[in-house]
Parts: sequence; C-alpha cells; structure tokens
Amino acid sequence: MATASYHHGNLRQALLDHGVALARAGGPDAVVLRDVQRLAGVSNSAAYRHYADRQALLAAVKANVMTRLGEAMVAALDAVAAQGTRSDRALARFRATGQAYIDFALAEPGLFRTAFLPDGTEPAEEAVPADRHPFQILRGCIDEVVAAGMLAEDRRDGFDEAAWAAVHGAATLFLDGPLGMAGTDRQQLITDRLLDVFATGLQ
Repeated sequence: MATASYHHGNLRQALLDHGVALARAGGPDAVVLRDVQRLAGVSNSAAYRHYADRQALLAAVKANVMTRLGEAMVAALDAVAAQGTRSDRALARFRATGQAYIDFALAEPGLFRTAFLPDGTEPAEEAVPADRHPFQILRGCIDEVVAAGMLAEDRRDGFDEAAWAAVHGAATLFLDGPLGMAGTDRQQLITDRLLDVFATGLQ
C-alpha cells in the first residue's frame, strides 16, 4: 500500500480528523484505528506511534467533540443580545446554553453519542480547553444567574448538575429514546418547556 507523507506533527491531527469524520457518520462504533490509518494512507506502525490503540484514539475523538459542543454553546452565548436587565440577560444566556446543547445533539447525533459513550474512556476535563468544556460553560452561566440575584447561593448546590442532567437527558431521549418519534416541532416545544421549568424556578 502506498503511504502518504506528512509533515512532523500533522499526522496525529490527520488521524484525529478522520476519527471525528467516522464518528460523525457512524457514531462510536465506527471509530476504528485501522480504518483511520487506511483513510490517512499511512502504515499501521505510523498510526500506532500516535495512538497506541482504539481506546486512545476514541478518547481523543471524545475530547475533540466535547470541545466542538462547547464551541457551539459559546457561539449561542455570543448571539444573545446585550439588552434588558442583568437578570434578563443572565436568564437568556442560561437558556441559550441549554438550547445549543440540545441543538448540537440533534444536528450531530454521531458525534454526540461518541462524546458520551460510557465505556471508560471519558476524556479528562483537562483534555478539553476550560473555556470550551460544556459543563464549565453551563456553570459560568449559572454563576451569572447567581450574580444577578436570581438564584441564592444557598440554593446553588446541585443546581449545576441538575441543569446538565436535564438538557442531556432531553437530548438523549430525542436521539435514542421514545421522544425520537416526537418530530422536530414537538421536540422544540418540549425543549422550551424544559427551559421554562428552570426559568420559572429562578424567578
């Protein structure tokens, strides 16, 4: 087999890019090291120098996808208009993160399933930039909610995890549960109601 030539440092990124592409198309089961090596056009030994086994590659793909999810959430925050009261803005940003989380899951089901595959290869938090980690972004928005006086500090404990569990649970039900049959419009209605529940609890 003819092998491709890569500049120093580029092969690892190329292998990762192919791994992400496979995850996008087929979910976590599609992330196979030999397929990534074949797509990159390099030898087994060249690929193994960067990723010793499938688990190492999968962990890197997960970290990459988590970062992408975080970037989608940040983009949604950037789109929130700087208007209204401090409380209005904090609530709008909080809702935007939840909406973006679910939107990403529905737009990229293969990537989302890969990122949260419960197989013991969850990416370490430090593998994802702190300002792009989905949970840290959500926590930052809840910090703003607390600072705006909408959530008392003594009610904060557990709120971050509850909010994450809510949006992640909805996304999972839409992708792989009975709510997958609900249709796009009803899924959005359910998302709105879910976010309304949290908003009502803050007001």
